[in-house]
Amino acid sequence: MGLVLPYANTNRMALHLEEIRLAIPPGHHALVVFDQAEWHTTARLPRFPNVSLLLLPSGSPELNPAEQVWQQLRDCSLANRCYDNYEEIVGTCCAAWNALT
Repeated sequence: MGLVLPYANTNRMALHLEEIRLAIPPGHHALVVFDQAEWHTTARLPRFPNVSLLLLPSGSPELNPAEQVWQQLRDCSLANRCYDNYEEIVGTCCAAWNALT
């Protein structure tokens, strides 16, 4: 599951956590690793009993597994491209995510 959203903020992060919560099978638990982005550290994010949040130290992208995903997406699908419109961007992002997963 992936969400393609036009920007990142607290509301979008809450949507992401909700999708994670819903995807966890009963009796299981998820650990979500975050960097120190403002929308990751706010107390306004919802908390769920089946999802724990782990905040990484500031300035440590090498510890964040999501950075490996972003690097793969950039290297293989998304970097140095020009798009004609928003729909093309979304379509390319979806195709890149589907190819990765």
